[in-house]
Amino acid sequence: MVTYVVRRLITAALILLGASFLVYILTALSGDPLAEFRASSAPNAAQLMQSRSQLLDLDTPAPIRYFKWLGGAAGCVVGQCDLGKTIAGQPVTQALGQALVQTLTLVTGATILAILIGVALGIITALRQYSALDYGVTFMAFLFFSLPIFWVAVLLKEYGAIGFNNFLAHPNIPLPVALGIGVVFGLVTAVAAGGDLRRRAIVGGIVFAFVTIVLVIADLTQWFRFPGLGLGVILIAGVGIAFGVTVLAAGLQNRRALYAGLTMVVVGAILYFPVQPLLDLATPLMIVILAVITVALGLAAGYFWGGYDRGQGMRVGAITAFLIAGLIMLDRFMQSWPAYFDSSKIRGRPIATIGASTPNLQGDFWTSGIDSFTHLVLPTVALILVSLASYTRYTRSSMLEVMNMDYIRTARAKGVSERSVVMRHAFRNALIPIATVVALDIGQLIGGAVITETVFSVRGMGFMFLDGISHVDPNPVMGVFLCVAITALVFNLIADLVYSALDPRVRVK
Repeated sequence: MVTYVVRRLITAALILLGASFLVYILTALSGDPLAEFRASSAPNAAQLMQSRSQLLDLDTPAPIRYFKWLGGAAGCVVGQCDLGKTIAGQPVTQALGQALVQTLTLVTGATILAILIGVALGIITALRQYSALDYGVTFMAFLFFSLPIFWVAVLLKEYGAIGFNNFLAHPNIPLPVALGIGVVFGLVTAVAAGGDLRRRAIVGGIVFAFVTIVLVIADLTQWFRFPGLGLGVILIAGVGIAFGVTVLAAGLQNRRALYAGLTMVVVGAILYFPVQPLLDLATPLMIVILAVITVALGLAAGYFWGGYDRGQGMRVGAITAFLIAGLIMLDRFMQSWPAYFDSSKIRGRPIATIGASTPNLQGDFWTSGIDSFTHLVLPTVALILVSLASYTRYTRSSMLEVMNMDYIRTARAKGVSERSVVMRHAFRNALIPIATVVALDIGQLIGGAVITETVFSVRGMGFMFLDGISHVDPNPVMGVFLCVAITALVFNLIADLVYSALDPRVRVK
């Protein structure tokens, strides 16, 4: 294994070396960085040309400049990184650090959500092959996959920001609108639900009534202006989470695992009010520490209840505890929404269309968190929509292939539960091709965020890359290239190592 990793690293270094040379030369020869001064009639144009020539070392041929850059980049190995300066005189390492934070903040959430949602939809559509749900998800996946991301981003700005902000100014939901939305949700649920016509009608009717009642209550209580979950909603949602996590992680026949999940729901309800004063003083480090304590309590609850498989109970307890804590945090964010909405910097239009944060906004952890969310929600949704299709389709096709294998039929013939057949036997083997897609898409998302960042005016690596291209400045372009290329190579290596963890045959070879 060590020999294989070393061999792959050497190969990756050679690929990176050749690709970086081509990118540098093509960027350096793509235009004239002094063109704006040559056409200028300013009296100091000659001095400005001389200054830029010295800054970019234009008197040196491009191939020689590349090797100078390569010498500075090689210093990153020993902690003395020198990637040159931008055309504005700022060190590329400094500019790259700021841009990388913006891009990773945007891409990380979009990637995780796209993988989770896409894989879940792929499993469900594979189990419901040729159903109305399968056809609907397939149609929507191909639709969003074929749409240009800049067009999706513009539509989101128009309806997700401008339209929703207009609604928040007067958040009234008339009864006909509530009924109409309820009918739409009911019909979609009835089509997606399995079973006979009677069962579909019952499920659709329940969803219709539930959605309509929720919208009417939200209108009467002005929930969109003063949102919140409250202890009652957290309890109800927590019980549902406990049952859902138990079904996926252990199966309802493992009652002690279910009791571990329900125990964490009770613990969350008991701690809901005492923890509020502590959350008022929240910091990022405090939240991380509380998350670790929460997971530890869940593991302890699963261990305490024991049962024939203590590991399952510990997993159910930990996951349920983490999700309940997430609901409590969400409720605390909602408590800070009115103050954020009424802020003089927001002026009643919280969903942002440009930038990564509101300039000069003062506030605590919760206010800054809401501000980051409102700026990230639209670009994140845009990236999720265009990358969701590949995960959904690959997962579906891989699951369909695996579900027809002989060992799946053997497991069912032995009486193994359907949950175990799907999650432990089929899904593990179906993950092998999905690992390849994930590894490729992470690099593509970081590079593909160029368009999204441009539309939403996020000063990330996309802005830095385009700025370098437009000014024929290779240094920032090479900084972005280095990050994207290393990310792609590293995740491809991780994908190969994941193969060996998923498939023992790969490990042996």
